[in-house]
Amino acid sequence: MATPTSGGITAYSVKTKTKNVPMVNPVIDVKSGRYIATGTDAAGNKMAAILNKATAEGHIASGAAKKGSGW
Repeated sequence: MATPTSGGITAYSVKTKTKNVPMVNPVIDVKSGRYIATGTDAAGNKMAAILNKATAEGHIASGAAKKGSGW
């Protein structure tokens, strides 16, 4: 589950098996009614996190993420 920490989106990295890894340049898309943040970690590994509507809109409003497709 993605959590807001210091204004950025953090998620679990499957490749490195670490929690709360900050996402670099996240883009939030809406697919099938779900808000999905996709981005990379500092090492360039792809990451994704599912957000609720309020959290997704909060990250976009604060400038921590960009709007993707489906809005």
